[in-house]
Parts: sequence; structure tokens; C-alpha cells
Amino acid sequence: MPDHPNFSPVIHPDRASMGAAAARLFQQLVEDTVATKSRCRVIFGCAPSQDEFFRSLVAEAHRTPATWKHVEVFHMDEYVGLSARHPQSFRGYLRRHFLDHVPVDRFHPIQGEAASAPDEARRYAALLAAAPIDVIDMGFGENGHVAFNDPPVADFADPVLAKVVELEAACRQQQVNDGCFPDLAAVPRTAITITLPVFTQARHLVAVVPGPRKARAVRGALLDPVGPACPATIIRTHPQATLFLDRDSAALLPARRDA
Repeated sequence: MPDHPNFSPVIHPDRASMGAAAARLFQQLVEDTVATKSRCRVIFGCAPSQDEFFRSLVAEAHRTPATWKHVEVFHMDEYVGLSARHPQSFRGYLRRHFLDHVPVDRFHPIQGEAASAPDEARRYAALLAAAPIDVIDMGFGENGHVAFNDPPVADFADPVLAKVVELEAACRQQQVNDGCFPDLAAVPRTAITITLPVFTQARHLVAVVPGPRKARAVRGALLDPVGPACPATIIRTHPQATLFLDRDSAALLPARRDA
């Protein structure tokens, strides 16, 4: 897996300008893909770190609504046992922040409340494998996770495209830090997640990583050895990846290039 040592992020002065720039690129990639293939398959990360991105992407999508009627949408992960109506369901997040505002061709939700989580992971993997993924919107966790591939379960050569995972304590604490749950005991312990090969096989990655609590993960992603100790290092292995930061998330980088 090649490491692109000259990979550098695009740093913006604040979250709003970062989200707007990432949304413009994402929209352009979707438009270009639809123009070329008449179809586009995208995956969205669903977390508070993506709020500004989605706010801007809704506005971008409204410029060419017909384009999005050719877009098939996936999301990265879902807590095991949560229904779509649960306020912390990632399906619910995506609907509130994007799908309720932009009609798309099709949305494939991960059914967190499925009777068998392993069977649901296999079902979702088959959907992902049906055709190439064109564009992924992603973030980094505070522990460097990508989707719910925490360091203990991350596998750059994972043989499956989706799986059931146990969430690391640091990952669960992030959900409390983000204000999604009142305390650690309330955070689910398991989830269904897409795996790292989904990211390496996608045509384009658009990473949106704001805020001071992500600064350590950003430094690790750009400076640590590529590997599962910091799953976010995967960004440096992809030839068509763009990393958008704000000044807070870029604070621990040795050299900074502002947009």
C-alpha cells in the first residue's frame, strides 16, 4: 500500500469555510461522475464534525437537484440495537442533515436493530460490492479511527467490506465528548461498520476533520507510520484524497498552509 509522503491538507481559518470548501469539491465530484457514468455511489460519514459540510452540501446540491436523482447513498456505520428513530442513530443524522433536504435515487441504511448484526453486516457488504464507490465523505475519530475501525479492530487488508465491531473506550468517550450521549454507560458497545478496504477502493476521498479535539489524530494521520495503530493514516495511501482542516485541527502540525 503506497504512502504518499508529500500529501498535505488544505487548512481553513474556521469550520464554516472548511465545510463550504469540502462541499464544493464533493458536489463537483458528484457532478463529474454523473456526467461521465450517469450514476454515482457515495458514502457519508455521520457525526457532528460533518455538520458544516452537510449544511453547505445541501446548498450546493440545490443548484443542480437533477444530479442527485442519479446518486445512490450509503453511510459508514450504525450502533447495534438502535432503531432509525433513536436520536443518536446515524441513519437519523443523515436524514435530518441531508436526505430530508435533497432527493436522491436511493438510500441504503444499515439496520442497527436487525435480528442478526452479522447477517446485516454481510447484507450491507454485498450492497457495497455491487458496484464501485465513487466518493466518500469521511472524518477521523479522536483515537484515529475511520468509520468505526478503531485501532484494535482496524485491518487495512480486511477480507470483508462490513463487519460487527466492539467499540474502543476512547471511541465511546468521543461520543460523550460530542454531546451525543450523557455518559459512557449510555454509549452502545458494538456497531456495524464498513471496513478500511472500502476506503482504499473508492475513487475519491473527501475528509473533513475540524476542531481542537481532532488535532492529535490529524498529526498522527499525517506523520505516523501508515498502519492500523492510526487508521486515519489511510488518507496518505489514496491517490485521490483531499483532507480539509480548520486551524484548530491543524494546530499540532509542524508546518501549516492556510487556504
